[in-house]
Amino acid sequence: CSAIDACERSNGGCSSKAECRRTTPGNRACVCRAGYSGDGIVCIEINPCLVNNGGCDRNAECTQTGPNQAVCNCLKGYSGDGKTCTYISLCSQNNGGCSEFAICNDTELAERTCTCKPNYIGDGFKCRGNIFQELLRNSNTSRFYFHLEALSIRDISGPGPFTVFVPHTDILNSDPRVKDWIAKGVMAQVLRYHMVACANLLHKDLTAITNITSLHGDLIHISYSQNSLVLNNKAEIILSDAVGTNGVIHVINQILVP
Repeated sequence: CSAIDACERSNGGCSSKAECRRTTPGNRACVCRAGYSGDGIVCIEINPCLVNNGGCDRNAECTQTGPNQAVCNCLKGYSGDGKTCTYISLCSQNNGGCSEFAICNDTELAERTCTCKPNYIGDGFKCRGNIFQELLRNSNTSRFYFHLEALSIRDISGPGPFTVFVPHTDILNSDPRVKDWIAKGVMAQVLRYHMVACANLLHKDLTAITNITSLHGDLIHISYSQNSLVLNNKAEIILSDAVGTNGVIHVINQILVP
């Protein structure tokens, strides 16, 4: 006589996911393979993500990849290996993409707000100070700023509002009359002729008026034709409406002479 192998046929009636083990002649035991659970007759794949998030961080997603196998991936707004996930502060790098003159605040995951600091205006991504400060920050107007500084003219750093017509930097650098005005001590008068107090005149406002009085005291004549604004029938506004906290800057292509 020979012993009957209960596992010889059909895996001994055990699950295909189980191992049939001979015990005594004619008998067997069914044991689920690694990664499966059950009585051996029925074996169900173990999903490790169902218990304690599969060992992943609470800010990670557990994804089953096989029997009792899973990978951990940090959720959006977090970084790490999945087992440990750290919150990513958008504001911690490059001020969150906000202006250097703005305050960055982390809000929701992977979200932030940008708010201009006190004494600045804008959308948070672009923030502007008073027009005296803005003159320096723009290469088109920086030369005008340096002339003001050299003569200690700070009129337009006050509360305003002001409207300033600024000759383009290239014009101030190339016009030979500038050196003569400085030598004769009249440059301050020329500069103040480009400033208007108590008025925040945007491009659309200038199209509706014909004369305005400068800080120097003389009138500036304004004409509008063919979509162009021209001052004193000579200087054309080539860039307009650079708005600051205390006024507006317009760039012109000629120097106004009182």
